[in-house]
Amino acid sequence: MTKTEIYEALTVIFRDLFMDDDIILKSDMSADDVDGWDSGANLNIIAAVEQRFQIKVRTMEIAQLMNVGDIAKMVESKL
Repeated sequence: MTKTEIYEALTVIFRDLFMDDDIILKSDMSADDVDGWDSGANLNIIAAVEQRFQIKVRTMEIAQLMNVGDIAKMVESKL
């Protein structure tokens, strides 16, 4: 799976979770940039990422995910 395909899948996840079809993901986008992206939403993002990409994210990895780029890199490393 290419980086572009990962970002496309992540975009679908974010748009679905935040009910906002206008979200355009950028690698440096973080919780500060998305309305409603709090700790609860973060867990929902991780669960959706695990399901979509059929991967497992360890608890200690979650703490290292500071932005969308970090999530994409983590997904890429697990595929």
